[in-house]
Amino acid sequence: MAWRYRDTVLALCTLAFFVSMVGRLAVSPVVPAITAEFDVTNTVVGLAMTGMWLAYALGQYPSGVLADRYGERLVILASIGGTGATSLLIVVAPHFAVFVVGAILVGAASGLHYSVATALLTRTYDDIGTAIGIHNAGAPAAGLLTPVAVSWIAVRYGWRPAVAITAAISVPIFVLFARRVRPTTPRRPEMRIRDRVELAPMVELLSRPQIVYTGVIAIIFDFTWQGIASFLPTFFVEYHGYASTTAGALFAAYFIVQGVLQIGVGKFSDRFGRDLAIALCAATGILGLGLLVVASRFALVLAGIALFGTSMGWGAAVLPRFMDHLSADEQSVGFGLVRTVYMIVASLGSIVVGFLADAFGWAGSFGSLIAMLAVVLGLIAIDWATDRRK
Repeated sequence: MAWRYRDTVLALCTLAFFVSMVGRLAVSPVVPAITAEFDVTNTVVGLAMTGMWLAYALGQYPSGVLADRYGERLVILASIGGTGATSLLIVVAPHFAVFVVGAILVGAASGLHYSVATALLTRTYDDIGTAIGIHNAGAPAAGLLTPVAVSWIAVRYGWRPAVAITAAISVPIFVLFARRVRPTTPRRPEMRIRDRVELAPMVELLSRPQIVYTGVIAIIFDFTWQGIASFLPTFFVEYHGYASTTAGALFAAYFIVQGVLQIGVGKFSDRFGRDLAIALCAATGILGLGLLVVASRFALVLAGIALFGTSMGWGAAVLPRFMDHLSADEQSVGFGLVRTVYMIVASLGSIVVGFLADAFGWAGSFGSLIAMLAVVLGLIAIDWATDRRK
C-alpha cells in the first residue's frame, strides 16, 4: 500500500504525543536525586507532579478553543515546542519553587496536544478507531523508553541532563511536523476566544446522555490506568516479592502490550462497534487484574499483564465513541471539554489506589478496580438491553 499524506499526519501526531508523554514521565525516575538536591520530601515532589498532571488535564479544553481559532497544526506545534522549552526550566531550576513552576508548565504545554490531534485525525481518517489506536501508542512507547533512557543518563551525568532529554527530542520532531504537516484551516477563525468560553453551551454538551454515559466509562478506565501506572511496580515488589528489576521489566512489558494491542482494539471497534470493544476491554481488565492478585506462578502473572495491557487500550474504543456523538464543529472544543472533565476526576486514581493499599492491602485495592470495571460491563449490558426494547 502506497504511503499517503494522511499517514504522514498520523505518524507525526504520534511522535508529537510521544514528546508530550516523555515530558511528563522524565522526572519520575530521578525523584530520589531531586529530593536530595533540594532537600525536600517525596510528598512535596508528589504535589509538584500532581500539579503537572492537573495542568495537563486543564489544558485539554482551551487547546480545542485555540484550534478552532488558529488551526490544529499551530496548536500541536505550540505543544511540541512548549513542552521542550518548559522542560528546560526544570533542568536549570536553582530552587525547588522554580522546579514546581516548570513541572506545571510542562503539564500545561503537553496538555495542548491530545484533544487537538484527535480532532485532526478525525478530520483526516474514516476509520478513526484504528487511527486513534496508533496515535495512542505514543504514550506506552514513551512509558517504555523514557525510564530506561533517563535512568541511564542520570547515572552517568546527573538528573538535570537526564530530564533535558525532553528538549533534545522535541527539536527534531518540531521541525518534522512544521515541514511535513500542511497548514490546517481554522473552523472558526473569526470567533473571539472568550466567546467560546460560555457556561451554558458547556453544560448543555456535558449533559447530553451519550456524553454522560461515555464520560462515566472514560472516568472508570482512566481512574484504573492512573492507579496502576503509579503503583504496578510497587505491587510486584510488595505483594509478589519480586526484585525491583523484575518489577521494572514487567512494568515495561505492560506498556509494550498496551501499545501494540490497543491498535487491535481500535480496529475491533471500527469493525464490530465501540460498545463491544469497550466490553472486551472491561472483561480483559477484570481477568487480568484477577490473575495478578491470585496467581502465584510467573507464567500466570505474565498472562495477567497481557490481559490487563489489552484492557488499557480502552482509549481506542472509548475516545472514538465521544467523537461519534459530537458534530464536526464540536470535535475540537467539545472533545477537549469532556476530556478535561473526565481526566480531572480520574486523576484521583493514584491517591485512592495508594490509600486502599495502605488500608486494606493490595488485594483489596486491586479488587476495587475490578469492581469498577464490572460497572462498565453493567453499563454496556443496560445500554444493549435498552436498545433492544426500543
